[in-house]
Amino acid sequence: MKKSKKKTQPFWSFFWLTFLVLSLWYAWYSFYAPSNDITWTDNIESAQKLANNSDKNIMVFFTAEWCSPCRIMKRQVFADSEVKKAIDSKVVQVEINIDDPNAESLVKQYNIGATPTTIFINPEGKVIDYYVGKVGKTKFLEMLLSQK
Repeated sequence: MKKSKKKTQPFWSFFWLTFLVLSLWYAWYSFYAPSNDITWTDNIESAQKLANNSDKNIMVFFTAEWCSPCRIMKRQVFADSEVKKAIDSKVVQVEINIDDPNAESLVKQYNIGATPTTIFINPEGKVIDYYVGKVGKTKFLEMLLSQK
């Protein structure tokens, strides 16, 4: 009696190995967010005082730890030196984690239902411009530079 051992074809071994490598790379890419030099605050009241004193508007970035598009935006937009320079000159920047219990009233006030959401407000809290979803560098700079 002959025992037959089935051999895996080289194509399928290569296919599954490639699939595994690409899946791991994509998972890393989705959750990796480089550090950036933007100084975020998470306190809207202090941001409003600072905005009043500096004659700037406020940019509020609503995010969450689990938000993959937020991380991609942090990597592709906020880590860019041109964007950082524009942010520093145009707005007071606030980052709000929607999962933080202290942010619940702010999330309700601005009716945030998805992340990332970027809102530009004046120092009194009135919405000037907003965008729901991941924004690319070019679109973000257009929004930012349209601020007074």
